[in-house]
Amino acid sequence: MARVYFHCSNSEGAGFAQRGAAVENFAEVRAHAARVVQSLIMLQDPEDWRDWTLHVSDDLNNEIFALPFSSVLGKSH
Repeated sequence: MARVYFHCSNSEGAGFAQRGAAVENFAEVRAHAARVVQSLIMLQDPEDWRDWTLHVSDDLNNEIFALPFSSVLGKSH
């Protein structure tokens, strides 16, 4: 079992960290990342999340992958 960490940032340099999560495999990491993005998008605030990215890293702070919120939201019209 591995521990991964989630950090969100935008192009303005703003960011915030999520807690780490214990995962069994890469598929579970991807699924958890998608759930984190979805939960933030569902917040009742005026934030436009299209400029944000979720960064997933290991316990040595090596980035595993990044998930742009826009890939979940789609493009604005």
